[in-house]
Amino acid sequence: MLNISNNKLNRKVDLTGYRAGAKVFHKRHYKHFNRFLAAFSIIALIVLFLPWTQNITGKGFLTTLKPDQRPQTIQSPIPGRIERWYVKEGDFVKKGDTILHISEVKSEYFDPNLVERTGQQIKAKAMSVTSYQEKVKALETQITALSQERGLKLEQARNKLLQSRLKVQSDSIDLEAANTNIIIAQRQFDRTTQLEKEGLKAVTDVEEKRLKLQETQAKLISQENKLLASKNNVINAQVEINRVQAEYTDKISKARSDMFTAQSNQFDSEAQVTKLENEYTNYEMRNNLMYIRAPQSGFINKALQSGIGETFKEGDRLVGIMPSDYEMAVETFVEPIDLPLVHLGEKVRIQFDGWPAIVFSGWPNVSFGTFGGEVVAIETFISDNGKYRILLAPDTEDVDWPKDLRVGSGANTIALLEDVPIWFELWRQLNGFPPNYYQPENKTADVSKK
Repeated sequence: MLNISNNKLNRKVDLTGYRAGAKVFHKRHYKHFNRFLAAFSIIALIVLFLPWTQNITGKGFLTTLKPDQRPQTIQSPIPGRIERWYVKEGDFVKKGDTILHISEVKSEYFDPNLVERTGQQIKAKAMSVTSYQEKVKALETQITALSQERGLKLEQARNKLLQSRLKVQSDSIDLEAANTNIIIAQRQFDRTTQLEKEGLKAVTDVEEKRLKLQETQAKLISQENKLLASKNNVINAQVEINRVQAEYTDKISKARSDMFTAQSNQFDSEAQVTKLENEYTNYEMRNNLMYIRAPQSGFINKALQSGIGETFKEGDRLVGIMPSDYEMAVETFVEPIDLPLVHLGEKVRIQFDGWPAIVFSGWPNVSFGTFGGEVVAIETFISDNGKYRILLAPDTEDVDWPKDLRVGSGANTIALLEDVPIWFELWRQLNGFPPNYYQPENKTADVSKK
């Protein structure tokens, strides 16, 4: 029957005479089968020329449009130990509500009155600064008084020097007069002696003139002594001026040194006050950090640190929170070959996991359960999964997204491109070519304007 033998049995025996052969070897089914193949070929040919919308598919998940609306964890900036929980998982908290209370684990912050005692230190140092300020003022007053006193003393010494110089001039005149008197007395004595030798004067007259000459000589010597004493007084007056200048310079310099020392201590105290105020503020803020508060209104997702008395380091995650007010978005990923085909503002169809949909990517008009999205952000660097991240926002011109959607659920995206025949799409898929590269109409208009 298989005709694999050289002995052709079907040529020697007529099998159609048998009932089974008659049912098998009749030719009526060939005509119906040929009609079916012809109809199928015509329909397939017609289908090949039907329009097909090229598309870019991607898989992502629901997220939020703004970064501050996404699920977050709350960390503590300081290490501590859990003392009390004020919430449980699933609770709704408002911004600023207390979530848990922690206590210190560092020995330098164990003092419960640390803030008050630091405030007392600030007051004491502030009073020290005031004292130094008053001391500086007193020393400035003392310097002013010493400067005035130095001026008066120097004026007095200069007057005494002037008097001494005038006395020297007076004594010099008196010395000149004494020299004149001694010359006159010497002449009178010589004349009287000559007249006594001639017998015209008595010896008594000669002795009187000798006595007067000696008195005049004595006056000359006395006047010379007075002149030397006056000159000595001038020197003493000059020395007194220098002494007064040096004495008060030393006093004023010492007062200035004390003033600068007081100012240095004042500045040092002010620096210590500033440092203590900084510590005081840090201690106050650290005390406020003992209560972990909600950064925004939302729901408590999960306590990442649990129990009472459990310790943690700074920066450790304590609890997760999901904001209550957020704008939904879809984070999807596309292949690098399809990235040039995606542009900002383009429309994308989205099918959410758990939401019933019958999707024909090439015939979006017959799809049910897809929702509109709009491209709002395109990542410029490839992600860890080897694809580029695209962020989609709800399309305001389309149907609103379901209210029961939750952040983190999956989503499939379809970006619709150009309409092409089905045969062209099959040919493109078989050859692995990318969809037709195109630019949006508004992009082309912008380029023409430029």
